Amino acid sequence: MAEQAYQAEVIVVENGSVDQTARVVREFAQRAEHSHIALIQETQRGKGIAVRRGMLAAQGVYRFMCDADLSMPIEEVNKFLPPVLDDYEVAIASREAPGARRYNEPSYRHIGGRVINFLIRVLAVRNFQDTQCGFKSFSAAAALDLFSVQQLNGMSFDVEVLYIAQQRGYKIVEVPINWYFSSESRVRLVQDTLRVISDLFQVRRNYQHGKYDRKK
Repeated sequence: MAEQAYQAEVIVVENGSVDQTARVVREFAQRAEHSHIALIQETQRGKGIAVRRGMLAAQGVYRFMCDADLSMPIEEVNKFLPPVLDDYEVAIASREAPGARRYNEPSYRHIGGRVINFLIRVLAVRNFQDTQCGFKSFSAAAALDLFSVQQLNGMSFDVEVLYIAQQRGYKIVEVPINWYFSSESRVRLVQDTLRVISDLFQVRRNYQHGKYDRKK
């Protein structure tokens, strides 16, 4: 961030880690040169609520979420920002779009991911080949709108957000990235596939019951 021409903030949301994340971030942020770093501690577990807290607390014109393992090198964040890209409301990092490259991913993980994506395209979010990648950018207005009504606290939250965005008619684009497989990934193919299916039906029920209606 120090090497970029634009101003930026980094928000770390910690909710249930056991590796001293909060202490490390707090100490790091206390240094004068790191005044752009902020820590949010959330007591409720789940990736969905962690990202929601960060997105709603952010102040930027663009709000970018990323997995802590940085399987997409953070230098690629500029692919999501002007002057490279600016005509969008939601931008999805894609490991499947033309020009994307995967590194060191076992074939069984790739196949499992394609199965999950097929289910997502059938049941919820149409037309996009990689909805599960943990790197996405939102305009400020889209972030406030979408995350103020997002409901799921678990791993399927980003599919839920994309579903709402698609129902709203937002402009969604896919951005090809370089992506590196992490052997420390916590994704469990069978259990997580079943969870995603259950969550997708919950998303559809939420929509039918008006839970994603815009806030007054």
